[in-house]
Amino acid sequence: MNSGILLLSLFGFLPLVIPTCPVPCKCTTTIIDCTSKGLTVAKLPVAFRPSAEIIHLGYNKLTSIPNGLFDNLKSLQVVYLQGNPWECNCDILYLRSWLQWQQNRTLYRDVRCSSPAHLQDRIIAYLTEDEIISTCQYRYCILALLSQLCLFILLFLQGILIIFIIVYLQKFRRMTAEAQSTTQDLHQHVDTWASSSRSPYSSD
Repeated sequence: MNSGILLLSLFGFLPLVIPTCPVPCKCTTTIIDCTSKGLTVAKLPVAFRPSAEIIHLGYNKLTSIPNGLFDNLKSLQVVYLQGNPWECNCDILYLRSWLQWQQNRTLYRDVRCSSPAHLQDRIIAYLTEDEIISTCQYRYCILALLSQLCLFILLFLQGILIIFIIVYLQKFRRMTAEAQSTTQDLHQHVDTWASSSRSPYSSD
């Protein structure tokens, strides 16, 4: 039966439905239960089904929530997020913003930072934007260093290419000069041979 539906979907008779329930989870129309399933950010779906009212994501390995994951869930009432190793850096900005829009923040008092050290055990919903952005400076420094390294490598490769072109041009000039010299010698030999091949008894 499933294979028949899949074939119909592939041929365009039925819309291809993308599953919005992570593989290890248990899902109904309104409840998505992913408690203690070892989920990481990479294993979360791109979107949950719009009819979801309760989502259990507690006690997994989530460090952040992908941007916009909860935005289109109009029926959503609560998401259980406790027990995850949340990393309170730039990637946590979406979750913090979503938590701040919730009417009952007391449900999320257990959603706390695991890292960095100076924010450990802080409630994510009450973090200030400046506190989070300050943790991003190290990342920006790393990106800046990588950019400079890439620029240095590019300049180094350009230098090697320029040296190669200069050496090739010099070699080409030497070959051209040798070719011209050989051509002149050949013309001289031809003229000498032509002169010597004339008969001394020939008349004007």
